Amino acid sequence: MYAIFDNGNKQYKVSVGDTVKVEKLAAKEGETVTFPVVMTADEGGKIACGSEVEKVVVTAEVIGHGKDKKIIVFKYKAKKNERKKQGHRQPYTTVKVTAIGAGEVKKAAAKKAAPAAEKAATAEKPATAPKKRATKKVAETPAAE
Repeated sequence: MYAIFDNGNKQYKVSVGDTVKVEKLAAKEGETVTFPVVMTADEGGKIACGSEVEKVVVTAEVIGHGKDKKIIVFKYKAKKNERKKQGHRQPYTTVKVTAIGAGEVKKAAAKKAAPAAEKAATAEKPATAPKKRATKKVAETPAAE
């Protein structure tokens, strides 16, 4: 069985036991992280996506953090003697997939949504913006007769 999940605007195809480098996560080594699944497929070739995989998550353990190889960004304008050389090392987190299956994504989302709904129900009407002041008309002087 494999699953496809997305993280950092990239999609990753993983199965249980795979080690993957993903965008840097704010998790310590040894912690468990979960990713919502976009699509799954089992050994029989049955593919599930959309509302069928809303509750499915990929559970992974953080192995470590690091930086990729340096890439060189070199910009120049011909015949203008303008050159700019810049290096970049992209940070990443290495995770090992431990399980693919139903998770508690809905419960966490429901817990977050419930207090917001209660606050909205008990909150008073939002204050309306003050009305714009009408421009004052200058009093006309009576015409001399």
